[in-house]
Amino acid sequence: MTPQKLSAQTAIFCVPIERIVNPNHPLCALTDKIDWKSFDTSFGGLYDPGNGRPAKPTRLMVGLHYLKHTFDLSDEAVVTRWVENPYWQYFCGMLNFTHELPIDPSLMTRWRNRIKNEGMEKLLEETIRLGLVTGVINSSSFAKVNVDTTVQEKAITYPTDAKLYHRLREKLVGAVDGLGIELRQSYRFLSKNALFMQGRYSAARQPKRSRKEIKKVKNYLGRVLRDIERRICGRDDLPEWFAKLMELGRKLYAQKRDDKNKIYSIHAPEVECIAKGKAHKKYEFGCKVSVAATSRDNFVIGIRAAHGSPYDGHTLNAAIEQAERLSGKKIGEVFVDMGYRGHDYEGSATVHVAKRGKGKLSASLRKWMRRRAAIEPVIGHIKNDGRLRRNYLKGAAGDSINAVLSGCGYNMRKLLRRLLFLLCRLWLFIREWAGGLGVGGAMTLSPV
Repeated sequence: MTPQKLSAQTAIFCVPIERIVNPNHPLCALTDKIDWKSFDTSFGGLYDPGNGRPAKPTRLMVGLHYLKHTFDLSDEAVVTRWVENPYWQYFCGMLNFTHELPIDPSLMTRWRNRIKNEGMEKLLEETIRLGLVTGVINSSSFAKVNVDTTVQEKAITYPTDAKLYHRLREKLVGAVDGLGIELRQSYRFLSKNALFMQGRYSAARQPKRSRKEIKKVKNYLGRVLRDIERRICGRDDLPEWFAKLMELGRKLYAQKRDDKNKIYSIHAPEVECIAKGKAHKKYEFGCKVSVAATSRDNFVIGIRAAHGSPYDGHTLNAAIEQAERLSGKKIGEVFVDMGYRGHDYEGSATVHVAKRGKGKLSASLRKWMRRRAAIEPVIGHIKNDGRLRRNYLKGAAGDSINAVLSGCGYNMRKLLRRLLFLLCRLWLFIREWAGGLGVGGAMTLSPV
């Protein structure tokens, strides 16, 4: 799928994009190194040319997702800034500078749902290939790899019992109104007032009164649930989504404090509560993410979401398998922290657990064991400079897609910095060479 060419009559009024951009710009240099045709080959089977409207160019969609996660933007922001930036248009394969939005932002969601996590791993695989091409990493970099886990938080409010009961009651009342079912009472204002008072009593450090208001909100939810069950008894024409909502309501109403697999969000029931022992944040709500990066170069070669809040050691096998599959290289040694004791890996790589038997190791191996901590700032940059800190994509599939694309954005930023560094070195070399010839005053070159 290549960008559409304009007709001869209209093309004369358009400005070719190559006349606007600087070919030495890092983004332009990176554009020429990406194998765009490989995406057409990988994703072409997901489209039917004889069904529906013509699809958008694959290069455009891939380019927008690279830019989105490289510069930490939302779907709406990346599409808006694309119109203003000729370098981004060149990166996405435009022949002429355009002043119109390339797509509706909602199309990016539909494209992600079509490509799925397996397709997004193709984007990460291409960044690894670019790392080898540009010299950011080399073949020996895969001999030693650091692996660690972090938490990808979901875009939800901090869960409390009262908020969950109130919100689910609201959704149930709205759902039955749409289905034409009349309830005896909706408890709209009573529940809202009880939720308000619960927050005030909690802030005033009055736990008994606060628990009393929580009990009120829960009772209102239970009454609505039982009223709906009586009125839908024997009906077979109810939609599937309503049955799932009722099941969610029963589970929330019955769950206790110490239960496992609890519900922490109504719109994102897949969210898990994870305690990583952080002093500043006791609990995080989302899912675990395993990150694998080269020990010497800090280049991400594997990143995946793991649902079910697994023990860190039980994510190692899948993390190494993904890294070897995407890079096409065999990993020699893996360095992990103490959280991976009793891991599940049974492959050919050697796993070194940091801080275990340190006095019996050689000086070289101790150096690489200390180097294991280098993955911590990698995770920090993926979170702070990328979109791993807070995931806005829907469902468990959205967790996996956002994790992989966050790794792509991190690698793209390293690639752009590498190309800018090489360009600056070339510019300084030319400047010194021109100064040696006595024409330094006339040199007004700029690296970008």
